[in-house]
Amino acid sequence: MVVIFSTTSPIEAGVVRALLASRGILSLVSSDAPSMFPLSVTMGGVQLSVQDADADEARRLIDSHLVDRTAASEAELQDTLDALEGSIGYRFRDRGLLEHALTHTSRANEDASGSMLDNESLEFLGDAVLGFLVADVLFREFPSYDEGQKSKAKAALVSAQTLARQAERLNLGTHLLLGRGEEKTGGRRKQALLADGYEALIASIYLDGGVEEARAFIAREFEPLIAELKAYGASGQPDYKSTLQEYLQSRQQPLPEYRLAGSAGPDHEKQFEVAVCVGDAPVARATGRSKKEAEQVAARLALELLKSRD
Repeated sequence: MVVIFSTTSPIEAGVVRALLASRGILSLVSSDAPSMFPLSVTMGGVQLSVQDADADEARRLIDSHLVDRTAASEAELQDTLDALEGSIGYRFRDRGLLEHALTHTSRANEDASGSMLDNESLEFLGDAVLGFLVADVLFREFPSYDEGQKSKAKAALVSAQTLARQAERLNLGTHLLLGRGEEKTGGRRKQALLADGYEALIASIYLDGGVEEARAFIAREFEPLIAELKAYGASGQPDYKSTLQEYLQSRQQPLPEYRLAGSAGPDHEKQFEVAVCVGDAPVARATGRSKKEAEQVAARLALELLKSRD
C-alpha cells in the first residue's frame, strides 16, 4: 500500500476517498492519532493509502480535483472583489491589498502555506487614517464647534457601532474571508468583525490610491452622517449656530458673534443671557441654563428673524 494523500481534515479525507471510489479505486484510511471510528480523527493527520498499481491514477485524480477546486475558488474570489469594488466606488490597482483587507485571522490561520496575511495590521492603519480624515472634515465643516463638541462628534462617527452599520450598508460581511469556525458561528454578522473589516478597507484604499482616494471614499461614505450632524449637532439636537453661520456665509455677510449679556440666579439655577450679533448689530437675545444653550436659542431666533426678512 502507498500513501497518496494526507490532510488534517477528516471531512476533506472523506471527500477525496469518495472521489477515488467513484473511479473504482479503493483506499485505506489511517491516522497519526488513535480513533475508535473511521474519519473521526480530531488530532493529528489523516492519510489515504491505495494499492501500488492504483497510486499513479489516484494521484492524478486528486491533483485534478485540487486544481479544479482552486480555480473555482479563485473565480469566486474575483467575482466578490468585483462586486465590492462596485459598491465602494473604487477600483484597486493592486487587488492583493483588497484581499488582504478582507482576510480575517481565522482564515489566515487555516492557510497551511503560511503565505496568507490577516487584516489586523490594516485595521490598525485604517483606524488612524479614518480618525485623521474625520477630524479634518469636522474642522472644516463645523468651525463653530469647540474642541469638546468636535471630540464628541468624532467619537460618534468612528465608533465600532457606526462603522459596523457602514459595513452593513456595503454588504461587507458577505465579502469577508473567514475561517470555517468563524463562518459557522455567524462571523459575517458580527459587529466587531464588520467594524474591523471596514477600517482595514479604508487602509487598503489609502495604500493603493493615497490619502486623496481615502478622503474621497470617506466623504462619500460619511456624507449622510455629516448632514445629520449639521441638522442635529453632536448632542443629537438641532445645531442652530452652524445653520446660522452657513446662512450668513451664503449671503456674504459677517460671521455671527455671541456676547454674554448677563447672568442671574443662584449658582445651581443660574440663567445666562446671550446676544448674537452680525457685524456690530445685535440681532437676537436669549437665555439658557448654560452659555451654550443660550447661544443655540439666540441663533435660532436670529435665523427666524433673518429669514422673515428675505
